[in-house]
Amino acid sequence: MKVKVLQNILDANDQIANRNRQVLDKAGVLAINIMSSPGAGKTSLILQTIARLKDKVRIAVVEGDIASTIDADRIGKEEISVVQINTGGACHLDANMVSNALDSLSLEDIDLLLIENVGNLVCPAEFKTGAHKQMMLLSIPEGDDKPYKYPLMFTESEVIILNKIDLLPLLDFDINAFRQAVTGLNPRVKIFPVSCKTGEGIEEWISWLESELRGR
Repeated sequence: MKVKVLQNILDANDQIANRNRQVLDKAGVLAINIMSSPGAGKTSLILQTIARLKDKVRIAVVEGDIASTIDADRIGKEEISVVQINTGGACHLDANMVSNALDSLSLEDIDLLLIENVGNLVCPAEFKTGAHKQMMLLSIPEGDDKPYKYPLMFTESEVIILNKIDLLPLLDFDINAFRQAVTGLNPRVKIFPVSCKTGEGIEEWISWLESELRGR
């Protein structure tokens, strides 16, 4: 019975996610769902992206957190439209939460919507939001074994951002083994090693994003 109830919840969520996608498509907005564990660097990546694209692309952010507005306040200082979602304990954003956020945005004035999901390596991969692309961010200190421990996250993601590569000389992280593990689960995934602190590798991520925007 528990499995059936969960399936019903996911099916209902998928229906709302499909409606979200239709709304985004009608407005010509590209939406990226950004997932990671807490502290991996989602907000830092968003700020790096804004810094490089805000003069060329109209950007908005949906910020998901269990509590607080700390990250949304940081993003708001960049004069970017941002909607805060506090889940009150839920470990992920769902399609209904994102639908409410879309109602608060002027989608006709947006080209790119970055959805920062709640920091968690399990639930966000199960609940669709309506975003066009699923992106997962992993940081070097988390270890190269995460694809084996959280396979669904890596299977569902079309893009992997490997953050904090400036720490590679200091930590026991085998980047080749990581690539092999990820592509074994998801052969078509794109992997971008970056450092949000130094800016290394960010331009490759930006180039991919601009290509996706041109495709819209």
